[in-house]
Amino acid sequence: MSEAMQTDPYAGERLKESPFHPRQAALNLREAWSSWNGYRFAEYYYDPEYEYFCIRNGCGTYDICPMQKYRIRGADAAAMLDRMVTRDVHKLAIDRVTYVVWCNDEGRVVDDGTIFRLGEDEYMLTCGSPCLAWIRKAAYGYAQVSVEDVSDEIAALSFQGPTTCAVLKRMGLEGIETLKPFGIRRFPFQGGELMVSRTGFTGDLGYELWIEKDRGLAMWDALYAAGEPYQIQPYGEEATNMARLEAGFIMPDMEFAEALKTVHFEHDQTPFELDLGWLVDFKKPHFNGRRALLEEKERGTRYTLTKLDIEGNKPAESSWIYRDRDCTKQIGYVTSAMWSPAAKANIALAMIETEYLDGPIWAWIDYEKELRQYGKVARCKVSKRAFWAPPRARATPPPDC
Repeated sequence: MSEAMQTDPYAGERLKESPFHPRQAALNLREAWSSWNGYRFAEYYYDPEYEYFCIRNGCGTYDICPMQKYRIRGADAAAMLDRMVTRDVHKLAIDRVTYVVWCNDEGRVVDDGTIFRLGEDEYMLTCGSPCLAWIRKAAYGYAQVSVEDVSDEIAALSFQGPTTCAVLKRMGLEGIETLKPFGIRRFPFQGGELMVSRTGFTGDLGYELWIEKDRGLAMWDALYAAGEPYQIQPYGEEATNMARLEAGFIMPDMEFAEALKTVHFEHDQTPFELDLGWLVDFKKPHFNGRRALLEEKERGTRYTLTKLDIEGNKPAESSWIYRDRDCTKQIGYVTSAMWSPAAKANIALAMIETEYLDGPIWAWIDYEKELRQYGKVARCKVSKRAFWAPPRARATPPPDC
């Protein structure tokens, strides 16, 4: 038995702490901790709504150290990834990032994530849940590919909000204003290298910062020193969930259940059901789930994840969706909902039977008022666009940078 186990029999079960934890712990005034992939992780630091407004009006940091990160190298790396994911990886240029999903043979989504092309034969795949076993299976038969789990070796921060570019420029990252969406740029930092990607999960202007874990705390200090005039703040999972819903982004365990974790038949989803058909490239050769997805495309999908603008101001959390105002024909269910401060609207994502999307849609909303339970019926309008997508998120250079 190790010395640590002798003094603490639960040492192996305790949550890990990210390289940024010493600074985050001092700022987590409410001690609102949760867990993500074995790491101690902040649900919020002070107040979720306050943190939301920080990233919509200023800038904030979100710890993505718990995110899974896999380095995939070798002459067969592109071919292996291209077979695994539904998107054409060969189109990804060096120093670019792309969003992807991967499926099982039945075309059900295993997970979603991002692929970073770091060099000629080097990629990094990031995702929310551990996926090493699946990636190694996908690499079977490729002689010139290596897969390495680097999740605990890289310290990473998501830095989001309209003033992020100005802060990074003040930090000394010269030329950061020329970095385009989904681009990658590298900067020297204290004897090492800081990688910055113009990516994020808020639908706004933002970046993600990647550095070796031993330099993580120094990077945090440099970023917060540069961001002090801009009132830089950390934000947690609850504010992230608000921002990503406004952007129309999906979240595991809310919009979709990972195919490898479901028990009941078709309680997982396909890319077409998640309104991600644009990620499926049938022009490329075989990939996991291709046959099943092609059949689904030809016959049509039963459900479609849909953005809804709902009348009133009562969030339709966990609501049923109906065809008629009398709520006699159920056609779907809400996956995520909120009152959007940015869009000034009552918004939701809902899984709805595709054949009913062109007709009237109603939601039955349960809510509480002063300890009493109420219910109401609200008309829903389908939204084709994200609820929040400011031009600065795509502008190069961003405004005021």
